[in-house]
Amino acid sequence: MSELRDLYEEVILDHNRNPRNYPKRPEGCNHSAAGNNPLCGDDVEIHLAIHEGVITDIGFEGDGCAISTASASMLTEALKGKSEAQARELFAEVHTMLTATGNDEPDATLGKLAVLGGVKDYPMRVKCASLAWHTMIAALNNAGSTTTE
Repeated sequence: MSELRDLYEEVILDHNRNPRNYPKRPEGCNHSAAGNNPLCGDDVEIHLAIHEGVITDIGFEGDGCAISTASASMLTEALKGKSEAQARELFAEVHTMLTATGNDEPDATLGKLAVLGGVKDYPMRVKCASLAWHTMIAALNNAGSTTTE
């Protein structure tokens, strides 16, 4: 379990120090949404370029804690090239991993995203890890308002 915690910390720190696809509003961006975590002040904007149902490019902007920034960075890497349906499916898998009780084994199908499961050890930080994911869903839905999920 110590090795998994070390990996979690290493990946979170790497994505926080060197966030991928940040700050970025992709050329051809046609879906965007903003998210805010009022409990800790995290703010994120997710920008998607979707063509023929595929996320051809993605980026994010905002300010947040290390977990929030790392999660948004990892989201952008995981979703580029995926269909809208695959993005929604991945959201459901990540959300379940972050919020489900009982099974603490990382889901191998999530790949690198499985390290976000380490957030479950810090219940107050689950919203930090899930903010970018809820914001991405709002962008897919063209919600047009700020999500606070």
